[in-house]
Amino acid sequence: MGNTPTPLRKATRLEDLAQLAGVSVSTVSRALNDSPAINRRTKEHIWQLARQMDYPFRQSMPAGPIGADATIAIVVPQPQSRNEQRSDPFLIQLLDSISAAARERQCDVLISHIYPRNYEDLTSAMKTSRADGVIYIGQSYLRSEFNKLSQEDDRFVVWGAEFSDQEYCCVGSDNPEGGKRATSHLIRLDRQNIVFLGDTQAPEASQRYRGYLEAHAEHGLSVNEDMQIPAHFEVESAEAAIESLIASGKKFDGIVAASDMLALGAIRALQKNDRNVPEDVSVIGYDNIPFASLSSPALSTISQDTRKAGRMLVSKLLDTRGHVSRSERLPTNLIVRDTCGG
Repeated sequence: MGNTPTPLRKATRLEDLAQLAGVSVSTVSRALNDSPAINRRTKEHIWQLARQMDYPFRQSMPAGPIGADATIAIVVPQPQSRNEQRSDPFLIQLLDSISAAARERQCDVLISHIYPRNYEDLTSAMKTSRADGVIYIGQSYLRSEFNKLSQEDDRFVVWGAEFSDQEYCCVGSDNPEGGKRATSHLIRLDRQNIVFLGDTQAPEASQRYRGYLEAHAEHGLSVNEDMQIPAHFEVESAEAAIESLIASGKKFDGIVAASDMLALGAIRALQKNDRNVPEDVSVIGYDNIPFASLSSPALSTISQDTRKAGRMLVSKLLDTRGHVSRSERLPTNLIVRDTCGG
């Protein structure tokens, strides 16, 4: 006796959504087209039903101007300690890489105007997004909120550091290894007092600082806590922090910066105070932004593969929905230029 064929699932219609939502067909149609005539709560409810029933949104509300295969939304959470700057060179590189990867997959990309600050903001972003999925650039201080969100909606992936208690998928560089590689290089150059410059409360910077500590331990060196200098990811913040360090009279001959922008700010402070780079102080940044090779002297740095990151973020979002996707940690490379002296 042969196997009974599995009946095909009947395609969901507007009438089906209307019946489930308890509203008229015209209301469903307007909601799917994001009409201002329909209140937000009703629209969110209908969008959720449409996703659950695999209703093809694009039949009624194309999200892109030329009818792409899918649409990806990009959201940048805002750190609580400062205003997020979307003009950051590394962020621009990463956005360009995601756009290129999406283009290869015939997808449109939307840059969201929202800055999620809490769990409610995250859930609202997911409910109101008509995109097929969301890429969050950075975790800010929302790790526990992302863990909670992953239990309700799997249509997102995060660019950022990976942690042991993490329940959502993220893609990021090997921050501890990058921090260790930069620090070890300066130690091999016989630098005795190496500054770590960056806000270690930020997830990525905290892992880069961990690598800084590991490098000292591997070389049998103690760490002077006075050499951990906080600074936000801005040139001006780094410049002010290093000028303050110089004014304090504390001796240092190397700087491992948590980003290239911090490194460039540090170099500006050193030059203003007649400290030669790299003769007096060696400097290594992190990110390998385009400006790094154009600075004077050219900046040594840890590079992150943004092209690979963009492809992986898009792939994780589009190809692994419906099951748990494994987080990925991308390798980093040390790029030695003029600011190291060797």
